[in-house]
Amino acid sequence: MNKLQNYVTGSWVAGEGEGQMLYNAVTGQPVASASTRGLDFGDILDYGRKRGGAALRSMTFHQRGNMLKALALYLREHLPELYQVSYQTGATKADSWIDIEGGIGNLFANASLRRKFPDETFCLDGESHVLGKANTFMGTHILVPREGVAVHINAFNFPVWGMLEKVAVNLLAGMPALVKPATVTSFLTEAVVRRIVASGILPEGALQLICGSAGDLLNHVESQDVVTFTGSATTGQLLRAHPRIISESVPFNMEADSLNCIVLGDDVVPGMPEWDIFVKEVRKEMTVKAGQKCTAIRRIFVPAGKMEDMKKAIAVALAQTTIGNPQHDKVRMGPLAGETQRSEVKGQVQKLLASSQLIYGSLESVEVVDADAHAGAFLSPLLLLNEKPFVNIEAHEVEAFGPVSTLMPYTNMDEAIALSKMGKGSLCSSIVTANEKIAKQYVLGAASYHGRILVLNEACAKESTGHGSPLPLLVHGGPGRAGGGEEMGGIRGVKHYMQRVALQASPDMITAITNTYQPHAHGKDPGIHPFKKYFEELVIGDQLITDKRLITADDIDRFADLSGDHFYAHLRDTDFAGTMFERQVAHGYFIISAAAGLFVDSYEKNPVLLNYGIDELRFTKPVYPGTAVHIRFTCKEKLPQDSKDENDIPKGIVKWLVEILDDTDEPLVGVGTILTMVAKKG
Repeated sequence: MNKLQNYVTGSWVAGEGEGQMLYNAVTGQPVASASTRGLDFGDILDYGRKRGGAALRSMTFHQRGNMLKALALYLREHLPELYQVSYQTGATKADSWIDIEGGIGNLFANASLRRKFPDETFCLDGESHVLGKANTFMGTHILVPREGVAVHINAFNFPVWGMLEKVAVNLLAGMPALVKPATVTSFLTEAVVRRIVASGILPEGALQLICGSAGDLLNHVESQDVVTFTGSATTGQLLRAHPRIISESVPFNMEADSLNCIVLGDDVVPGMPEWDIFVKEVRKEMTVKAGQKCTAIRRIFVPAGKMEDMKKAIAVALAQTTIGNPQHDKVRMGPLAGETQRSEVKGQVQKLLASSQLIYGSLESVEVVDADAHAGAFLSPLLLLNEKPFVNIEAHEVEAFGPVSTLMPYTNMDEAIALSKMGKGSLCSSIVTANEKIAKQYVLGAASYHGRILVLNEACAKESTGHGSPLPLLVHGGPGRAGGGEEMGGIRGVKHYMQRVALQASPDMITAITNTYQPHAHGKDPGIHPFKKYFEELVIGDQLITDKRLITADDIDRFADLSGDHFYAHLRDTDFAGTMFERQVAHGYFIISAAAGLFVDSYEKNPVLLNYGIDELRFTKPVYPGTAVHIRFTCKEKLPQDSKDENDIPKGIVKWLVEILDDTDEPLVGVGTILTMVAKKG
């Protein structure tokens, strides 16, 4: 019998004893055993902090992001073998695609986020603030990687996605991970980690794996660690209350299974595209992964007058779902993860049946293809009906974590919103409607109780990822019963693994520390025009003070004619009484154009390849004819770019602070950040 190993402290190690037996969900045959007995969790965490953490913290965001990209490309080369292992968990090819390739997609998505961060080991967070009248004292915030380990305690339903969607975020942030998958499907997680380790792409200690019991793991966490949990709300609450979590103030992120719901708008009737979209979404969420998804639809709310039609429509859709061996071409729903899970689902359904009736499916029998319904953990899709959802509340409190959902009526949108909230907080909710007013009413009324809301109609259905699909660049989590946490979420998710620090100092000092130029810091003489420097040669703070240009009324008139902008404030003969201006004023866009004429060195070819755009442009003071303006032009930040191929020009993006001044110097006439693409010397 194969015994799973744990990857800890740089080695593959088998736990002591026989361990827990793991079974093929399709055949019921043993697959492997798993044990963590004899492991020293204190040493494992310490190894991650010292070895993996030190290596990751020495890398920049761009290096970490490219590491994730390389890992994603590597894992894609090994999909066939991972799919073969995944079938043993009961997952169909479509289920496995979500789990395996969805997880790899998270690596790609987070790798792309590197472009949103500086090429540094840390980053600035938010705006800077001047704290003194003489502009010699200021404050800002920076984010640095926490010096602990991200401990991920994951659920059984997504043994690959559940790991990769979390580690992608903490690795980009510069923090190592210790992954503890749910034991029942941990043989698939182990197969993926074996590939990751063999690739040599991650620094040693950046990823560790334990297959089996968590033992006394939480007794060893420290204040710099982060613990994330995915699973049942009951288990999550017990872990969150662990004495060590409390005494060390360990950040704890919980994503719990929740009673997610879908609402059919009162505007939707049979024959409309939205009617079919609704039915398809319900069927999909009940049968994908055999309903074993934390985001699956558990509660279905339909206008009372359309209940009969909807009952029939969902039943017809479910009847078209072929159940059986997930490797069979015609099968669209496999078994549950195991016999224990099937027994638990049946027990929960019995609780629901105390106040509901079964209107589709059977608890005792199911027709399967190319499999033994009794040997495998197969279960029929089960649709229940609760005709009095405000009185019979079991459907809002009991979750059967399988292909089970309850249909319930509502009479108006206020009732639909109230019913959605009776789940006491969910990961996601959907509303299917073609009516914008109905959509807005539901979203604003229900949003405080849901982590994500999908508004689905014909316009977006073809591209929609669906009710149950969290996306790596959006937050995944929810309030109340759903755990009150957030996972992923693009930059928001990365910041969860970083420490925010308020930094107070002089502009010069903060510029030196952050390697980002701060207003009022002293500039540096570049020696030559900064546009003549290659990307590597530019220094943060390189500054050019331009000559002056006198703005005339003729200039303003010519720009108005050239641009077609004859706004009244730019005309000489306007009566300016009651306006914000004393007399004819220059166009803001003329002033920034004139600024470019002052700071651009255009007489010979140079490393600047092109103008990439303008950020945060503001016109802060009117410029009247007779005003002389000049520019303070400063190298603010540098962002390297990856070469697309061997023919691509090596280059980076340079951000320049452009300050437009008149003869008074203060306040500024205008300010903005101009971006240029600059060639690298190499």
